[in-house]
Amino acid sequence: MEKRNRPFKKFLKLNRKDISYMQFLIESYEGLATVTTVDKNVAIIKLSIMPDSLSDVDKILDSIRNEVDFTEERSSP
Repeated sequence: MEKRNRPFKKFLKLNRKDISYMQFLIESYEGLATVTTVDKNVAIIKLSIMPDSLSDVDKILDSIRNEVDFTEERSSP
């Protein structure tokens, strides 16, 4: 796989109760990103985003900030 085709990773910390909702929401946009729970106790998820979809995912995240409280982490714990 060429480097430019590798997924971009974003790590988000959110409330535990919002993990399933966030996964459902992001993955409902077919093919934009996948969501993996990195640590369910600390409530950190990883978004694996194809480079062409990064701006779309950023727009989705911006649009739900009033609905779901989350912060972007610098890297995996």
